[in-house]
Formats: sequence, structure tokens, C-alpha cells
Amino acid sequence: MNRIGIYLSSAVVLLALLSSSLFVVDQRQFGVVYALGQIKEVITEPGLNFKLPPPFQNVSYIDKRLLTLDSTDAEPMLTAEKQRVVIDWYVRWRITDPGQYIRNVGLNEAAGTNQLNRVIRNAFQEEVNRRTVLELLSSRREELMAAVKREALEAVVGEKPWGVDVVDVRITRVDYVDAITESVYRRMEAERRRVANELRSTGAAEGEKIRADADRQREVTVANAYREAQKIKGEGDAEASRAYAEAFGRDPQFAQFYRSLEAYKSSFANKSDVMVIDQSTEFFKAFRGTQPATPAPRR
Repeated sequence: MNRIGIYLSSAVVLLALLSSSLFVVDQRQFGVVYALGQIKEVITEPGLNFKLPPPFQNVSYIDKRLLTLDSTDAEPMLTAEKQRVVIDWYVRWRITDPGQYIRNVGLNEAAGTNQLNRVIRNAFQEEVNRRTVLELLSSRREELMAAVKREALEAVVGEKPWGVDVVDVRITRVDYVDAITESVYRRMEAERRRVANELRSTGAAEGEKIRADADRQREVTVANAYREAQKIKGEGDAEASRAYAEAFGRDPQFAQFYRSLEAYKSSFANKSDVMVIDQSTEFFKAFRGTQPATPAPRR
């Protein structure tokens, strides 16, 4: 029984030693093997690996994926024209050499994030100081981001390389500080109001001009129409007079009768008019069918 217990205890100890000697490196990680606090080996390929059991060797893991660093500092920066602006940015970076990273930066990704944040912040401050707000908001923003990336790369590959690569630097927002933003909004509102008033004044002037031109055209059109009407009326009166003259010349007696009709028509213009008429006149004789005696021609 004692022998069986010894065998079982030995098997358990061997399994414990074996389990502490085996480790798995994920495809998303680097495996770093330490021996007495010194880097013994860096595992870059995924799979099952062996090491000495603790405390002779230990293993730690570092992320090998593309990491994102977002800005968290809302402290304003000064532009070339001494305007205070707040810039939000993010950086895409990765660890390329775990050995250099551990020796010069730290044991985890947080250490690199803290140091890289300081480098990027200083680079942005230096580049923003050289540019105006208009340049930050225009297409020259690409130049700013490229310059910050270049300065960050120079910092991480200096005398003590960090073992990291800065892949991309991007600006997500450029804005004034709150106090200046309110002032800018008020100026923008005043400017928009001025432009609106100017447009209203211009529109009112154009409206008056259009109305005046329309009134002038109406007066001209009415005058031309009146002139044409009078011309046509005059031509009609002339034609009527000619027809009357021709008709009266053919029958003087009818002409006298027609003039009498026109005279009575003019006299009876108002319903309240009262006239005393002698029925023995030639006019009423014509209505009764009585023709006045025609004098005999002289011989």
C-alpha cells in the first residue's frame, strides 16, 4: 500500500511538473519566457511549447494584434494665431519586437499606451502650434496627421527602440473650447442675420423694380391699345360718315328723316324729360304714312 501511494504521489507530482512546463501561445499573442527575471525566449508562432517549471522559468503574454489608442486629454492646444482648440484623435499601433518592448517600455500593453499617448500629445501640440485653425479644418489636415505619425515613429525608433510600429494617426474632431465656441456661434448667428437682412433688402428692391417695370409695361400696353382703338374708331366713324353721305346724297328726304330720329333720340335721353310736340310736324306725318306735298316743278 505504501508503494502504491508513493507511485500515485509521484504521478501527481510529474503531472504537476508537466502541466507547469507546457504552455500554449495563441495566434493573437507573443509568448515571452523568463529565466530568473531575464528574457530567455520569445515565441512568435502559435502552438504548444515547453519550458522549465517555475521558479526556474515563467511565461507571460503580449498582444500582437493591431491596437487602438484614443485620446483622453481634453486640454486645449494653441494654434499659430493663438486660438485655443480641442483635438480628438486616435492612433493604430502594434508591438513588433516583444524583447525590445519589455526592456524599454514595460511588461504589458498599458505601459506602451501611456508612453505613446504622451508622445502623440506632444507631437500634436508642436504641429498645431505651427498651423492656423483654417489649416486644421481644411485639406491640409492630412499633412498634420502625417507629420505627427512621422514624429511618433522617430520617437519609438530612437536610441532605445520601443519595439512597436505606429500604423496610423487620425484626427476625429477639431473644435474650439467651450467659451470660444459660444462666441463663434454668436458671431455666426449675427453674420447669418446680416446676410438674411441683406438678401431681404435686395429682394425687396428687386420686387419694387419688377413691379415698376410691370406697371410701366401695363401703361404702355393700355396706351397702345387705346391708340389702336381710337384709330379703329376713327376709321369706323370716317367709313360711317362716308356711307351716310353717300346714302343721304341718294335720298335727301331719308336723310332729313334720319336726322330727325337722331334729334329725338338725343332729346329723349332721360326718362324724366318732358317734351311738348306738335303732331303736325313732318316727323309724325312720316309715322302716319302721310307724305308731305311735293311742290310741282316750275316750268
